[in-house]
Amino acid sequence: MRLTICAVGRLRKGPEADLIANYLARATRTGRALGLGAASVIEVEDRKGGGQQAEAALLSKAIPDRARVISLDERGTLMTSPDLANLVARWRDDGIPETAFVIGGADGLTDEMRARSDHLLSFGRMVWPHMLARAMLAEQIYRATTILSGSPYHRV
Repeated sequence: MRLTICAVGRLRKGPEADLIANYLARATRTGRALGLGAASVIEVEDRKGGGQQAEAALLSKAIPDRARVISLDERGTLMTSPDLANLVARWRDDGIPETAFVIGGADGLTDEMRARSDHLLSFGRMVWPHMLARAMLAEQIYRATTILSGSPYHRV
């Protein structure tokens, strides 16, 4: 099962991009033995300024066919890292080919995008900047692979 972050906004080269690339590369390496494919990012950008609806349309096109969708939303549920790892493992074991993690734009996700999601995930009641949320998500994806592999990276 591939793990894909579908996010609004283009990440410029710099420390955030390096951090995200590093975590996703590590997740890909660790996940291979677990039946998890490549971890990657698909970026979309609303160049015409259509706002939240236009971003939702672009995100919908970016979500791979037959993917389960986990959308980041401040109204979502709080999960522990092992909970997220177990959700990914359950979907993998059910034969789901891909999990798409969706990060909306500055105005968040539309009601339709939230309804399309199989799970709404919150990183807490605070709102996080896009690029920081993306880095945190990349780390949690890596952490999920280490939990599933039995690595000591995650400590309780």
